[in-house]
Amino acid sequence: MKAGFAEVDITPPVGTLKIGWLKKIVSDKVLDPLCARVAVFEQGGARVAFVQLDTLSIRWSQVREMRSRLERVCKIPAGHVMVAATHNHAGPAVAGTGEVPRDESYVESMIASVVKAGQLAVKGLVDAEIGFGSVFEFDVGYNRRIVMRDGTVRTHGHFKDPLALCVEGPVDPEVAVLAARTPDGRPLGCLVNFTCHPTHHGGSGELSAGYPGVLIRTLQARGWPVTLFLNGACGNIHHNNPMLGVEKTKEEAGTRLAEDALKAIAGMAFNPTWPVTAATETLSLPYRPVSPEAVAGTVRGAQRFIDPAIYDRGMPALLKRIETRRMQPAEVQVLSIGEIDFASIPAEYFVEFGLRIKEQAHPRHALVVSHANGMIGYVPTPGAFKRGGYETTFAASSRMAPEAGDMLADAAVRLIGRKR
Repeated sequence: MKAGFAEVDITPPVGTLKIGWLKKIVSDKVLDPLCARVAVFEQGGARVAFVQLDTLSIRWSQVREMRSRLERVCKIPAGHVMVAATHNHAGPAVAGTGEVPRDESYVESMIASVVKAGQLAVKGLVDAEIGFGSVFEFDVGYNRRIVMRDGTVRTHGHFKDPLALCVEGPVDPEVAVLAARTPDGRPLGCLVNFTCHPTHHGGSGELSAGYPGVLIRTLQARGWPVTLFLNGACGNIHHNNPMLGVEKTKEEAGTRLAEDALKAIAGMAFNPTWPVTAATETLSLPYRPVSPEAVAGTVRGAQRFIDPAIYDRGMPALLKRIETRRMQPAEVQVLSIGEIDFASIPAEYFVEFGLRIKEQAHPRHALVVSHANGMIGYVPTPGAFKRGGYETTFAASSRMAPEAGDMLADAAVRLIGRKR
C-alpha cells in the first residue's frame, strides 16, 4: 500500500468576484488561505485520487479537464479521480450563479494548481498503513428546515417564532476519518468526512475557507500535514442551531471537528493492505414540471432569499435550458479503499438520502461526498417538496424533479453492492 498527499494554495487575488450569496460581491480581504488538496492511494498497481477544493462547487467541464490532465501527467485513470468542493461560500466565482459570472482566468489557474498538487502527491507516494474510524458529533451541524404550524417549511427558521412546530428532519452526526501513516508511524495525511454547510463570510467581501479551513489547519498543527475535507449530504444541514438561535463560528466548528477527528484517529487500527477500486455510473435525471406559480415564486411554501428580482431575471434562461436539454446528466462515482466506500453526488443533497445510502450499503461502510464531480443544484426529498422552503423553490439552483434524489441514491447503492 502506498499513499501520497499534497496541498497547493489557490487563494484568489483581492478583487475577484465571489459566489455563494446569489448577488454580486467583490472580494476585498483575505482572511485565510484557500487550497487545492490531492490524496493518491495505490495498491497492487491500481490508483485512485481524491481532489478537494476550498470552493462552493465544481462544474463537470472543469472535472473533465482536471481528470484528463491528471491521467496524462500522473498516470491516474480519469474514472479513478474524484473532484469535490467543500461547498465553501466565501470563495471565488468558479461557476456562474445568480448574477455572478464565472471567472475564467481563475478557473484555469485552479485547474493548473490541481495538476501541480497531483504531481506532488504522486511524487510523494510512500509505503503506508491505512486506518479508519469514526465518532459522532451532534453540536456542529443542525437541520435548518423548520416545519411551521401551517405545514410549510421555513429554511433557517427558528423557535423564537411562535408559529414554529418542529425540525423537519434528521442530521448525520458521523465524523469519519481515513488516515494514512508510514510503517514507522509518521502521519502522511487523512480524509475527513462530515455533513454541514460552510457559509461563514459568504455575504461579505472576505475570502475564507470557512470552518473546513480551520479544521484542516488545526489538524496540521497537531501533526497531520495534509487533510482533505469531504462534505457529506448537507443540503439541509447548517451550523446554526435553530433551537437556540445560536450559530457556531468557523473557529468553534472547525476546532471541534478537528478534536473529533483526532479522537477517531486515536482509536484506529492501521493495516498495510487496503485494496483500491473505482466505479462510476452516469444517469439522466429529469427536470421538475414547471407551473406558472413556480416561475412566479408563489407556490405554497416558496422562499426566495437575498432578492426575489434575481430569480425573476434568471427565469428565461432557466426555462430555455429545461426546454432544450430535457434531461440532466449526473455522474455517481464510488472510490473504495478496503471496506470504505466514498460515494460522490454532484448536488446539494439532502441528508436523508445520505443516511439511506449508508444504511443500504451495510455491511460495507459508505460515506457520501456531495458537491463532487459536477453540480446540479439542490436535490431535496419528495416530502420536502410538499412543504416548500428555500431548497425546493424553483430556480437555477433548484430545478430537479422530486425523484432525482432516489435515483442518485439507487445508483450509489448499486455501485457499492458490486463490491460485496
